[in-house]
Amino acid sequence: MKKFEYFDVTADIGFKAYGDSLNEAFENAGLAIFNIISDTADIASDTSKTFEITSEDKVSLLYDYLEELLFYHEVDFMLFSDFDVEIGEVEEGYHLKAAIKGELIDWDKHERKTEIKAITFHKMDVKKTSHYELRAIVDL
Repeated sequence: MKKFEYFDVTADIGFKAYGDSLNEAFENAGLAIFNIISDTADIASDTSKTFEITSEDKVSLLYDYLEELLFYHEVDFMLFSDFDVEIGEVEEGYHLKAAIKGELIDWDKHERKTEIKAITFHKMDVKKTSHYELRAIVDL
C-alpha cells in the first residue's frame, strides 16, 4: 500500500494518506505535508520534538495535528521526516502523542519545493475500510 498521494485542487494541494492503523495514517500525513515543502528523503532525523493534543473527533484531530506540524516548521525553522504517533480515545474525544524528528532548514542542502501557508478543513476526512485513509487540503 502506498503511504500517500496527491490530488489536484485549484491553487492548493490535496493529499490522501494511508495506513493499516490510524497511527500509521497520521504518520504518513506528516510525511505528505513535508514532502510538499522539501524532499523528505534528504531530511536527517537529528532533532526530536514531542507534543500532545486532544480533539473532539478524528477530523479535528487531523487538522490540529497538521497545524502543530506546520507550527514547529515555521517557528523552529525545521523540516521533519520521521513521525511516531500514538492515538487513543479519551473522554473528550481523541488524544494524540507525537514524536517527530528532523533538522534545521538549510536551503543549500534541502530542495525548496512549495511553502504551505495553512491547513484547511475543506474536504478533510478520516475514513476506515480495510485500512485508514485521511484526506486533507493545504493552502499554498
